[in-house]
Amino acid sequence: MSSENMKKDNKNTITTNDTWSFHDEISYTTKLIAWINEDVVRQISASNKEPNWMLEIRLKALEIYKSKPLPNWWPSLEKLDLSSIYYFAKPEWAGNNTSWDEVPENIKKTFDKLGIPEAEKKALAGVWAQYDSETVYHNLKQELKDKWVIFDDMSHALQDEKLEPIIKKYFSHSIPLADHKFSALHYAVWSWGTFLYIPAWVKISEPLQSYFRMNVKSWGQFEHTMIILEDDSQAHYIEWCSAPKYDKNSLHAGWVEIFVWKNAFMRYSSVENWSLDTYNLNTKRALVWENWKIEWVWWNLGSNTTMLYPCSVLLGDNSSAEHLWIAFANAGQNQDTWAKVIHIWKNTTSNISSKSLSKWGWISTYRWLVDIKKSAIWSVSKIDCDWLILDDISVNNAIPNIKVDNSFSTIAHEATAGKIDEKYLFYLMSRWISEAEATSMIVNWFISPILKELPLEYASEMNVLISMEFEGGF
Repeated sequence: MSSENMKKDNKNTITTNDTWSFHDEISYTTKLIAWINEDVVRQISASNKEPNWMLEIRLKALEIYKSKPLPNWWPSLEKLDLSSIYYFAKPEWAGNNTSWDEVPENIKKTFDKLGIPEAEKKALAGVWAQYDSETVYHNLKQELKDKWVIFDDMSHALQDEKLEPIIKKYFSHSIPLADHKFSALHYAVWSWGTFLYIPAWVKISEPLQSYFRMNVKSWGQFEHTMIILEDDSQAHYIEWCSAPKYDKNSLHAGWVEIFVWKNAFMRYSSVENWSLDTYNLNTKRALVWENWKIEWVWWNLGSNTTMLYPCSVLLGDNSSAEHLWIAFANAGQNQDTWAKVIHIWKNTTSNISSKSLSKWGWISTYRWLVDIKKSAIWSVSKIDCDWLILDDISVNNAIPNIKVDNSFSTIAHEATAGKIDEKYLFYLMSRWISEAEATSMIVNWFISPILKELPLEYASEMNVLISMEFEGGF
């Protein structure tokens, strides 16, 4: 499809009250070709000026993708037409801009609406923005540059002769190419994403943020994020994702690989607010070494279908993982999520806490796997899952999988499901509060234990999103 035709297609916009539903009219330098083949894979690699070893990985992954069937335990993907997806799109103005003034005016307006400049001014140590297949802007505070912190996009970092050996050492080591069909697809067509490297002893108190924006109709976005924390370091990374609403399905299959070494601490927060025509199929995995901790803080809002299964592998003594999760969607949406923690060494701990909200016939499935190996003696795991059902037709599923191969470890598991107590609604509504506002207040109280783990600016934004979900009542 030519860029001119794409402009015409993009005018068919669905208007909603969703702040993220708008799109931009963009010209692209590459010819947009639906479906995936070797030519498309080579085009992506050449455009990113990659070394030969990366092209070899891509081509190997393409062959694996062709040979693997769709996973049979996932929700149905029969409405996702992979042959109609565009796998690579390079905007004509794409560039690794470090000044906000260098970003094209219409794209600045997009990110202004999303609050990126203000967040950078108020709360962030660095910000990075990806638009379709390309980076449009990135910045890092000078004081962190002086400490040798690297916060760049993956494709740009891969072109740096000093960084290439580091990427080659870690790339695909936590998530294998053949993990499943969409894993192979991702490795064949991935574009850009975040590369974050924190040297030993460097502790960053302010969050670093990346924002991934999909704009092309029937688009496939496959960013690859790699985060490496050396010994005794600390960082907080926040990922925001959004896409406009069209009448065609889109695919998001981003990958996250996290490697954190001894005595380090990493918090990974993710806010995903996809449109109703987006299939969100992600894989994220952290390898956790001695005496350090990984925290995952998740917020899933929207998408047609979400399949997201972050995993922590506890490889060192006294290491720990915490998975905190909030999921909320409306009619016609299916969220299939999973926290997975594998305890390998002794004195390891994990805490899984999820809050799920169901409204207007939403299907919510939460799977969790806690696997305590024979070598992981004196390990402890706590699982706490709560569902708040806001109607009479939504479906909530819980599928636990707990394995303990030694008699010296402890697991505690608790799950609850229920509706809003009518007496609370009556009390608030008797104070001249509308039903929608009263429900929103109760929901915000329900999710507050996890919401408080986000910085204040982001928690406030989440409260606004919740309020928008209840506009118009039930």
